[in-house]
Amino acid sequence: MRQRVTLVTLGVRDLQRARAFYEALGWQSGAGPDDHVVFFQTGDMVLGLWDRGRLAEDSCVEDAGGWGGVTLALNLESSTAVDAVLEQARAAGARIGRPGSTAFWGGYSGVFIDPEGHPWEVAHNPHWTLTSEGGIKLG
Repeated sequence: MRQRVTLVTLGVRDLQRARAFYEALGWQSGAGPDDHVVFFQTGDMVLGLWDRGRLAEDSCVEDAGGWGGVTLALNLESSTAVDAVLEQARAAGARIGRPGSTAFWGGYSGVFIDPEGHPWEVAHNPHWTLTSEGGIKLG
Protein backbone atom coordinates (compact mmCIF):
# COMPACT_ATOMS: atom_id res chain seq x y z
CA MET A 1 0.00 0.00 0.00
CA ARG A 2 1.34 3.42 -0.93
CA GLN A 3 1.95 5.80 1.98
CA ARG A 4 -0.62 8.50 1.28
CA VAL A 5 -4.19 9.62 1.90
CA THR A 6 -6.33 10.64 -1.07
CA LEU A 7 -9.78 11.18 0.46
CA VAL A 8 -11.15 12.11 3.88
CA THR A 9 -14.93 11.92 4.28
CA LEU A 10 -16.60 13.65 7.21
CA GLY A 11 -19.87 12.21 8.45
CA VAL A 12 -22.37 15.04 8.98
CA ARG A 13 -25.88 15.28 10.42
CA ASP A 14 -26.84 18.29 8.29
CA LEU A 15 -25.24 18.19 4.85
CA GLN A 16 -26.53 21.61 3.76
CA ARG A 17 -25.22 23.31 6.93
CA ALA A 18 -21.85 21.59 6.61
CA ARG A 19 -21.58 22.49 2.92
CA ALA A 20 -22.53 26.12 3.62
CA PHE A 21 -19.82 26.34 6.30
CA TYR A 22 -17.03 25.15 4.00
CA GLU A 23 -18.29 27.32 1.16
CA ALA A 24 -18.23 30.31 3.57
CA LEU A 25 -14.52 29.55 3.99
CA GLY A 26 -14.18 30.01 0.23
CA TRP A 27 -14.07 26.32 -0.71
CA GLN A 28 -15.71 25.30 -3.99
CA SER A 29 -17.48 22.09 -4.95
CA GLY A 30 -18.86 20.84 -8.22
CA ALA A 31 -21.73 19.12 -6.39
CA GLY A 32 -25.28 20.03 -7.31
CA PRO A 33 -27.66 21.47 -4.70
CA ASP A 34 -29.48 18.13 -4.30
CA ASP A 35 -26.42 15.83 -4.34
CA HIS A 36 -26.12 13.47 -1.36
CA VAL A 37 -22.32 13.79 -1.16
CA VAL A 38 -20.26 16.96 -1.49
CA PHE A 39 -16.60 16.80 -2.53
CA PHE A 40 -14.01 19.58 -2.27
CA GLN A 41 -10.68 19.33 -4.09
CA THR A 42 -7.96 20.14 -1.53
CA GLY A 43 -4.63 20.12 -3.31
CA ASP A 44 -3.81 16.52 -4.20
CA MET A 45 -6.59 15.08 -2.06
CA VAL A 46 -10.34 15.44 -1.58
CA LEU A 47 -12.48 16.26 1.45
CA GLY A 48 -15.98 14.79 1.29
CA LEU A 49 -19.14 15.47 3.29
CA TRP A 50 -21.75 12.71 3.59
CA ASP A 51 -24.61 11.73 5.84
CA ARG A 52 -23.13 10.41 9.10
CA GLY A 53 -25.42 7.35 9.32
CA ARG A 54 -24.85 6.35 5.72
CA LEU A 55 -21.09 6.80 6.12
CA ALA A 56 -21.04 4.58 9.23
CA GLU A 57 -23.06 1.89 7.45
CA ASP A 58 -20.86 2.06 4.34
CA SER A 59 -17.72 1.93 6.52
CA CYS A 60 -19.00 -1.11 8.47
CA VAL A 61 -18.82 0.61 11.87
CA GLU A 62 -21.31 1.59 14.54
CA ASP A 63 -21.72 5.34 15.04
CA ALA A 64 -21.30 6.01 18.76
CA GLY A 65 -22.35 9.62 18.16
CA GLY A 66 -19.27 11.26 19.62
CA TRP A 67 -15.93 12.47 18.43
CA GLY A 68 -14.23 9.84 16.30
CA GLY A 69 -10.65 10.37 17.45
CA VAL A 70 -9.56 12.28 14.33
CA THR A 71 -8.42 15.88 13.98
CA LEU A 72 -7.90 17.56 10.62
CA ALA A 73 -5.12 20.10 10.18
CA LEU A 74 -4.15 22.97 7.94
CA ASN A 75 -0.53 24.13 8.02
CA LEU A 76 0.21 27.69 6.98
CA GLU A 77 3.17 29.98 6.36
CA SER A 78 2.93 32.19 9.47
CA SER A 79 1.23 32.81 12.80
CA THR A 80 -0.55 35.79 11.18
CA ALA A 81 -2.04 33.43 8.58
CA VAL A 82 -3.15 31.07 11.38
CA ASP A 83 -4.99 33.88 13.17
CA ALA A 84 -6.62 35.00 9.90
CA VAL A 85 -7.96 31.51 9.14
CA LEU A 86 -9.24 31.08 12.70
CA GLU A 87 -11.12 34.38 12.37
CA GLN A 88 -12.49 33.39 8.95
CA ALA A 89 -13.71 30.08 10.41
CA ARG A 90 -15.32 31.87 13.37
CA ALA A 91 -17.10 34.26 11.00
CA ALA A 92 -18.35 31.28 8.96
CA GLY A 93 -19.90 29.66 12.05
CA ALA A 94 -17.11 27.64 13.68
CA ARG A 95 -16.51 27.54 17.41
CA ILE A 96 -12.96 28.45 18.40
CA GLY A 97 -11.71 25.66 20.65
CA ARG A 98 -8.30 27.21 21.19
CA PRO A 99 -7.21 30.61 19.90
CA GLY A 100 -3.87 30.90 18.17
CA SER A 101 -0.91 30.73 20.55
CA THR A 102 2.65 29.52 20.81
CA ALA A 103 2.66 25.72 20.90
CA PHE A 104 4.74 23.47 23.14
CA TRP A 105 6.44 22.02 20.04
CA GLY A 106 7.86 25.38 18.94
CA GLY A 107 5.27 26.54 16.45
CA TYR A 108 1.98 28.40 16.61
CA SER A 109 -1.48 26.87 16.44
CA GLY A 110 -5.16 27.15 17.27
CA VAL A 111 -8.23 24.98 16.85
CA PHE A 112 -11.66 25.59 15.36
CA ILE A 113 -14.57 23.17 15.47
CA ASP A 114 -16.84 23.14 12.43
CA PRO A 115 -20.64 23.22 12.92
CA GLU A 116 -20.75 19.40 12.77
CA GLY A 117 -18.20 19.02 15.57
CA HIS A 118 -15.08 18.21 13.50
CA PRO A 119 -11.94 19.79 15.00
CA TRP A 120 -9.40 21.49 12.77
CA GLU A 121 -5.96 22.48 14.00
CA VAL A 122 -4.60 25.48 12.12
CA ALA A 123 -0.85 25.71 12.56
CA HIS A 124 2.43 27.24 11.54
CA ASN A 125 5.24 24.73 12.06
CA PRO A 126 8.67 26.27 11.47
CA HIS A 127 10.18 22.76 11.38
CA TRP A 128 8.26 21.72 8.24
CA THR A 129 8.51 23.05 4.70
CA LEU A 130 5.42 24.22 2.82
CA THR A 131 5.43 23.25 -0.86
CA SER A 132 4.39 25.70 -3.56
CA GLU A 133 1.09 23.79 -3.82
CA GLY A 134 0.39 24.27 -0.09
CA GLY A 135 1.39 20.79 1.02
CA ILE A 136 3.98 20.01 3.67
CA LYS A 137 7.28 18.19 3.73
CA LEU A 138 8.59 16.74 6.98
CA GLY A 139 12.00 17.92 8.05
